[in-house]
Amino acid sequence: MVQIFTEPETISIELPNAIGLFVTPEQFEALALANPDLRLERSAQGELIVNPPTGGESSSRNLSISGQLGNWCETHEHLGEGFDSSGGFILPNGAIRSPDASWVSRTRWEALTPKQRKGFVPLCPDFVVELRSASDSLSTLQTKMREYIDNGARLGWLIDPQNRQVEIYRQQAEVEILINPAELSGEDVLPGFVLNLRRVWR
Repeated sequence: MVQIFTEPETISIELPNAIGLFVTPEQFEALALANPDLRLERSAQGELIVNPPTGGESSSRNLSISGQLGNWCETHEHLGEGFDSSGGFILPNGAIRSPDASWVSRTRWEALTPKQRKGFVPLCPDFVVELRSASDSLSTLQTKMREYIDNGARLGWLIDPQNRQVEIYRQQAEVEILINPAELSGEDVLPGFVLNLRRVWR
């Protein structure tokens, strides 16, 4: 007698907001590998966070931001490495985050082993950008920005097209809010980098 084994059927489950799903770092890595098209994050407490795909406007805005940062990185390769929204970082507090755009200094990047560079990078980027989409809670993003700074980020931008404003986060400084700025400076963290916001505000 021949036995035939079939693949189990995949079903979806909806989790109410009041119910959290908690995973270990190892479980998170397995989930991320099995779902490459999803943007997954893990909080410091171990809660799995599933970020839905963004709409067309947010995707276009993010491309402009990542593209401009990428162009600067190409001409300043000796300073560090840039990353798009698919890059995952294991922060010192245990959270696994994927900023919309980020950058790590060359010294810190070169200090990593080849294995560490291939997986989720075990550090907090020096520079992070979060772009608010229509479905994003501003307070949630503000908490995430403070987490980046608390874990070692030197400069962070929370770009909010809905209110046409940018919140700038720095080490040991109050958050600076700019209303409808035309551009942003990378300051001494990204020397010479200027982000043109024309396509973000349109």
